[in-house]
Amino acid sequence: MPRHIAIIMDGNGRWAKKRILNRINGHRKGVDVARDTVTQCAELGIECLTLYTFSKENWKRPAVEVGLLMKMLERHLRAEEETLVKNNIRFSPIGNITDLPESVQKVV
Repeated sequence: MPRHIAIIMDGNGRWAKKRILNRINGHRKGVDVARDTVTQCAELGIECLTLYTFSKENWKRPAVEVGLLMKMLERHLRAEEETLVKNNIRFSPIGNITDLPESVQKVV
């Protein structure tokens, strides 16, 4: 069993488009998949999971979409905080978080 798995979270918009849904529905599905992935990795004893969630290129998306992504990130990190602590899961951001909205930086 690997000790570390890294996943680039990509394709949520294409997933939604293929199903004739708007992009934000794809991002919501991505959150569900990420949550399931964290749970499965914990159950399998994977020691480290890296989720690459937001690249510099993502800032070039429409401002409304970026804003919704930031709100989703903040909301879901707050919602999962207790579960992470309870299961001894450490959340460590990688990269420069200074471009994130202040409210997101505080949660991260």
